[in-house]
Amino acid sequence: MVGPMTEAERESGNRKVQAAFLLLVTVSPPLIALQADPTATQLAIAAVGGFLLGVVLLWYLRGLAEEFTPGPRR
Repeated sequence: MVGPMTEAERESGNRKVQAAFLLLVTVSPPLIALQADPTATQLAIAAVGGFLLGVVLLWYLRGLAEEFTPGPRR
């Protein structure tokens, strides 16, 4: 029988999901820009912009999730 997740397992899983989300948001703008035959500088700018957007979205979603988290963290 499987027991409940430990706090360490939950934190590890959350970090993996956050990293995957950040990677997805970071890679998307350069892939879209490839359709317009960009220069290397434009690709780099798209990647940096995607990374910054991902960080902002992750920050927002973490704050939103804290509102719905029961317990002493709140």
